[in-house]
Amino acid sequence: MISTKRYISEWQNALRAEIFHLKKYGSTKYFVKNGRLLSGGDEYTYYFDSSDFLRIPAGTVVRLEWGSLSEEGRLLSSEGKSAILSFARSLGDLVDEAFIYYDPWKLLDELSSRFDEMKESKRKRSRIKYLMNPDPVSKHPQDSIKNDLHELILRSKYNPATFVWGPPGTGKTYTLARVAANKYSKNQRVLILSHSNQAVDVLMAEISSFLKKKGKFKEGEILRYGSNAGEKLDESITVQNLLEKRHPSLAEKRVTLLEERKLLKQDLSGSFSQRDSSRLLELETQIAGVLEKVRTKELEFVKEAEIIGTTLAKAASDPAVYEKEYDIVIVDEISQAYIPQAAFAASLGKRIIVCGDFMQLPPIASSRHPLVDKWLKTDIYHEAGVTAGVREGKLHAQLFLLQEQRRMHPDISAFTNRYIYQSLVSDFEGVKANREKNTALAPFPEKASVLLDSSWSGEHCITDRISSSRMNIWHVFLSFQAIHEAYTAGARSIGYVTPYRAQAALMDVLLQDLYREELSDADIIAATVHRFQGSEREQMIFDTVDAYPANRPGMLLTGKDSERLINVAVTRSKSKFIHVSDLNFLRSMVYPNKTIRQLADYQHQHNHSVTQQDIGRWISHHHPKLQWFHARNLEKLKTDVAAAKSSLILSLPAGSFLPQEWSDIINRKGSGVKTTVISKDSCEEVFKAEKYISSDIPFPFLIIDQRLLWYGMPVEAAKRIKPPSAAVRLDSQAFVQHLLSVLPDR
Repeated sequence: MISTKRYISEWQNALRAEIFHLKKYGSTKYFVKNGRLLSGGDEYTYYFDSSDFLRIPAGTVVRLEWGSLSEEGRLLSSEGKSAILSFARSLGDLVDEAFIYYDPWKLLDELSSRFDEMKESKRKRSRIKYLMNPDPVSKHPQDSIKNDLHELILRSKYNPATFVWGPPGTGKTYTLARVAANKYSKNQRVLILSHSNQAVDVLMAEISSFLKKKGKFKEGEILRYGSNAGEKLDESITVQNLLEKRHPSLAEKRVTLLEERKLLKQDLSGSFSQRDSSRLLELETQIAGVLEKVRTKELEFVKEAEIIGTTLAKAASDPAVYEKEYDIVIVDEISQAYIPQAAFAASLGKRIIVCGDFMQLPPIASSRHPLVDKWLKTDIYHEAGVTAGVREGKLHAQLFLLQEQRRMHPDISAFTNRYIYQSLVSDFEGVKANREKNTALAPFPEKASVLLDSSWSGEHCITDRISSSRMNIWHVFLSFQAIHEAYTAGARSIGYVTPYRAQAALMDVLLQDLYREELSDADIIAATVHRFQGSEREQMIFDTVDAYPANRPGMLLTGKDSERLINVAVTRSKSKFIHVSDLNFLRSMVYPNKTIRQLADYQHQHNHSVTQQDIGRWISHHHPKLQWFHARNLEKLKTDVAAAKSSLILSLPAGSFLPQEWSDIINRKGSGVKTTVISKDSCEEVFKAEKYISSDIPFPFLIIDQRLLWYGMPVEAAKRIKPPSAAVRLDSQAFVQHLLSVLPDR
């Protein structure tokens, strides 16, 4: 048996290796543009526009790279798609394009520091020992168990470490909330932790809701501490609520200053003025002073609270949390937390419950150091040895399984119950009846599971030139249409999930432009699978992206953790699961024993497939700005080209055949309209173009005036396509600009 001090030594070495890697190479980067100098002097402050929302805490040290230059700076603030950064030296008046690299290595450094303190505490080391080496015999009484909830309460009373296995939809939030409420009612101090803000929000909201129903809620004793994701959050348990009630003038001043900053940033993104930039810098100073006062009040709230909910990162970096003693620590979504984080959590309380699902996504680390692989890329369940007998249907004495799922329609859960959970999980008897109303909605009414097969619709898979992440524009349009059909039919809980960040960004741009009003009326989100873990929606679209002309699928779909990723993607659904995938590509490129292939084959064998040949039957409602056409119908396209005011951009895959009719259309453009042709082939004899770009983009398209996109035309230039041939007409300047910025070899 490894000693606790040996564990700590290896954990700190693993954390140092990951910190070193992040400092040297970075992992998360954001594209920014239009960098403008706000002020100089002791430090140089710049304002940037971003192509994406910057999820970086204020005050964080980041690295800016532009061209061959690099400079470390500090993020002062980021709201929406803009950011203010401060640097020690001048970068010049303007920085046209750059990348911000952000890596939370300082949080890992804080965690490592906590272990320095644990080396001197026998009590904390003892708690870690029980987590890493769980007792093979359970100590709780088993002859008086009333139900699952009662059993977990007993387990957490008599055993120092309890491992809860909570597959999707099995009620782990419901169960953990009631365990926490039970401990609170017995005057025990409870700490709720998770790796994500969203998971903390959901669990804390459930705890407060239950206590209110029981008439046991006391304001100030239940506290959501730190930032929050806002999803399903009970405002009465937030620091902001307590601040407004107990210190209204301070709360009002903070809100007023933050709102003024937000408006000023909007002005700066439209028209840059020195007066606005000066005022913005004044605001940053005033906001910093107010936030310092708020921090003092927050510490008072933490001392008063009996149930505190926060993230693992916040707990390890904030003495207001880690210097306290708790009767019980409950960690949710533990399978995505580093093992050192789980050990740190165990050190804070007399008892610990860790809850998660080791068949969902593991933690993410970047370094290839062997200690990083061992301690930061696997979960606590495996290293503690409690998963050893699961495949044989044997559960460790300290592993408590929640085994009845109530989330998914049985046609969705049938695949995961069989292929992922080895039939250990079953469906609640009434779950099908509970889902029938939403399953009946379009698209694909009455079908709970659908394989939307994009085979023989062309070659669409490319990589984003900025991040090298994969994209499939055809799948974005198919998926958006599914969202539109669902919304039109009355669905208001819809999710779009994909393995690839670039694809999620494409869909987000499309939704923000075309569905701006609908987003305020419905719960619609586009995200990567990693970001979606812990969430659920009535209807879910899983876009696998991978297709021709790629010569193999990405590791996200076929690598060692692909089973977990696909499990998460499928199990976010409640009433309808739509799997957008190229079945022909999967069957040509993926072994039959891989989970993604098993999923597609399972759906196809159970008559869940909708093919390209069915496209005209399920598309019923055209969005005013995204319309579907037969690809050989050129009348509307001719009208659009004739109305062009400034530019045409035509993309032709290498080796394309182009009919004379298309040459005539392009050559009859209006005066003053400049044509750009993107192709590996020479087109100078066919087109009168002002510019030629040598690049092989595998799908044809025409962009008019940097706003109007005809995708999939000219169809004669497309490859791997069978009739009926469809094309999309999209009127979206935002989407077109984003697309042009990320196309490869541009």
